[in-house]
Amino acid sequence: MQLDYDITLEDQIRECFGRVVYTHKTHERMADNCTKKLNRFKVGQIVLTAATSTGAVGVVVTNETWLEVATVLVSFLTLFVTTYLKNFDLGATAQKHRDAAAKLWNVRECYLSLLTDLPALDRQAAVERRDELQTMLAALYQSAPQTDGKAYVEAQKRLQKMEDMTFSADEIDCFLPLSLKRSGGRPKTDEGT
Repeated sequence: MQLDYDITLEDQIRECFGRVVYTHKTHERMADNCTKKLNRFKVGQIVLTAATSTGAVGVVVTNETWLEVATVLVSFLTLFVTTYLKNFDLGATAQKHRDAAAKLWNVRECYLSLLTDLPALDRQAAVERRDELQTMLAALYQSAPQTDGKAYVEAQKRLQKMEDMTFSADEIDCFLPLSLKRSGGRPKTDEGT
C-alpha cells in the first residue's frame, strides 16, 4: 500500500509525541513526589513541635536534666525542619511541575491530533504544524522546572507497565453516549444502515 504522505515526517512526529508523553508524565510524578515530601516534612514538623512543647512543660514540672537536653535537641530538629521548609518551598515546586505538566498535556494532544490528521494534510502544512509545536515545546522546556531520574523511572514504569496512557475500547465506551459507543455496536438509523 502506497502512503500519501512522507513516512519519515510521520516517524519524526511520532518520536516527538513519545518524548512529550514521557516528559508530561515525568512532571506529573515530580509534582506528586514533591507533594509527598512536603506532607512528610509537615507531619514531622508537627510531631517535633509537639515534642518540644511537651518537653518544655516537662522541664518546668520535673526539673530533669536529661529532659532539658532532649528538649533542646528536639527543638534544634524542629528549627532544622522549619528552615528547610522555608528555604525549599516544596509546595511551589510541586505547583510548577503541575503547571508544566498541564501545558505539556496540551502539546501532547496537539501532536496526537497532528498524527491523526497527517494523512489528510499536505506535506507543507504538516511541516508547518510540526514546527509550530516544536517552537511551543522549546518555550515550555525552557521555563519548566528540572526533573530527576527517580521521577523519570516512575513515569517509565507507569507508561510501560501500568499503561497509564492506554484505554481499552470498553473503558472509553463507559464515558460515551450510546450513539458513540463501539462495543455492542452503534444504534441503527431509520435508513436501515
